[in-house]
Amino acid sequence: MKTRPQIVSVSVSAFAFAFALLIVLFPAQNAAAQGSFWDFASSYFGTAQKPAASSPALAALSQSDVQAALREALTLSADKVVKQVGREGGFSLDPKIRIPLPPALQPVDQALKTVGMGALTEDLQMRINKAAEAAAPKAKEIFVSAIKKMTIDDAKQILNGPEDAATAYLKKHMSPEMLTAMQPVVSSALAEAGAVKAYDAVLGQYKQAMPFMPDAKANLSQYATQKAIDGVFYYVAQEEAAIRKDPAKRTTDLIKKVFSAAK
Repeated sequence: MKTRPQIVSVSVSAFAFAFALLIVLFPAQNAAAQGSFWDFASSYFGTAQKPAASSPALAALSQSDVQAALREALTLSADKVVKQVGREGGFSLDPKIRIPLPPALQPVDQALKTVGMGALTEDLQMRINKAAEAAAPKAKEIFVSAIKKMTIDDAKQILNGPEDAATAYLKKHMSPEMLTAMQPVVSSALAEAGAVKAYDAVLGQYKQAMPFMPDAKANLSQYATQKAIDGVFYYVAQEEAAIRKDPAKRTTDLIKKVFSAAK
C-alpha cells in the first residue's frame, strides 16, 4: 500500500519536471519573453508570480524624502482648496460642488415652483452654500494636523497607491473631526445668513399642502456640513491626481523629485 509521503514526492517531482520543461519551451531571452513565460506559468499552474518590478529612481529615494514630499504636496493642495471653496461663490457658483437642497425638500421645491414660488427654495439653497463657504476655512487646521500625523509607512503606501490614495487617507483620518469642528460654524453661518428663517418660510408656505412633511430643520446643519466636507475633498482629490499626472503641477523640488520617481 502506498503511503502519503510517496504521493507527495511523485507530485512534487512531476511539478518540477513540468516547470523545467516550461523553461526550455519559453526561454527568458528578453523582458517580453520573460513576461510571456510568467504569464503562461501563472495561468498553467495558478501559483507562479512575476517578480516585482522596482524603479531604480523610486528605490533610491529616502523614506524621509517620501514622507516630506507627501506632506508638502498635501499641505499646499489643502491650502489651495480651502481658499478656493472658502471664498464668496466658492460653493454657490461652482456647479461641481454646489450644494443642492436636502432630499426631504425636493418635493417642496417642485411644488412651490409649480405655483410660482420657487424663489423661496432658491434663496434657501443659496444661503446653505454661503454657510459652507463660511465654514470651509475651518478645515485648514484639521488638514495640517492630519498631515503631520502621516507616518513613513503611510507615505509609502500613498505614493504607490491609486491617484486618490492620499485623499482617501485624509478622509479616513479627518472626516469625523471635520464634522465636529465645522458643524458649529455651519450652524452659526446658517443662522447669520438667514437660512433657518428661509427654511421656516419655505415650510410655512407648504405646510398645509403637506401636513405630514417631516421636520428636516434639525438635519439642515448636519446636511450642509457634510456637503461642505464633500466639496473640500472633491477638489483635494483633483489636486492629488494633477500632481501625480502633470509635472507642471509639482511646484517644489522635493515634490518633483519624489513624484517623478514614482511614475
